[in-house]
Order: sequence, then structure tokens, then C-alpha cells
Amino acid sequence: MPRKSRIDAAGALHHVMVRGIEGTAIFRSDIDRDNFVERLGKILQDTHTLCYAWALLPNHFHLLLRTASVPISTVMRRLLTGYALWFNRRHRRYGHLFQNRFKSILCQEDVYLLELVRYIHLNPVRAHLVETLDELSRFAYSGHSVLMGKVKNSWQQTQP
Repeated sequence: MPRKSRIDAAGALHHVMVRGIEGTAIFRSDIDRDNFVERLGKILQDTHTLCYAWALLPNHFHLLLRTASVPISTVMRRLLTGYALWFNRRHRRYGHLFQNRFKSILCQEDVYLLELVRYIHLNPVRAHLVETLDELSRFAYSGHSVLMGKVKNSWQQTQP
């Protein structure tokens, strides 16, 4: 049975989730996370896609993206393919890195949008990567640290 097409239009907000195959780690070190963040930033700038929230966890990640004229599937294909090839080469592994295709949920309501930003940014606390909000403010692999002014990047939007 064929997969259903994704609903996408310029300006659509997408909560994107990607997991490692069989729950395995897709980020083994800060080198992996740094490469992913740099790659994400370049692709977002190239495609004029806006990022409002993001969090990297060892075996999955969340993004809240607003597309421009480039469809979300093109943005994610560039990100996931490039990162998987780099990761496999770096770690001398073969095969799929990600479980299935990425999951994308359209976000339309302002109340849901604010709750979604909170949910994504608090993921590292729920996963016990950090224990307190103060630690989260300094955690370099979540957009919360950018919003708090502790980490800088040129591609994350601070207002939807």
C-alpha cells in the first residue's frame, strides 16, 4: 500500500520527529551533534526554512520548522541523507541510521504552538540529559539555550 503524501505548503509549521533505527543512538558524541547542528543550520539558511524549537537526544530529535518555498520533504531529505552518510563513514558502519521516514505533524493553533515549543525544549530534562532548568539553559543541543541567550546560532528564530 503506498504511503500518503505529506500535507505541505509555504508557511506551514511542522513538528518533525526522527528516531534511530531500532532505538539506537544517532548521536554518539558532541562531534556528531555539532556536525548535525551545523548541517541543519546551513540547510535552513539555504532553503529559508525557519526553526522555532529543536532538541537533540541520543536516539532521536525534534524540530519545529516553518517551511518557505522548499517543501519539508526536500529539507529533511538533505538533512537526513547528508548526516547519515557522514555518520556511517565516521563510525565505520553501513545501512540505515533512521527508523522509517521522518514523522511530521502540522501545527496550526497558537496555543498548541506554545505548548509544542515547551515540549520540545524540555525533552532533555525528561530524558535526564540535564537535571535542572539552569542546566538546560546551558545545554548546547536544544533551542532553549539559544532563547535564554547562553548559546548563539544564526539560524534559530526566537519568535514564531
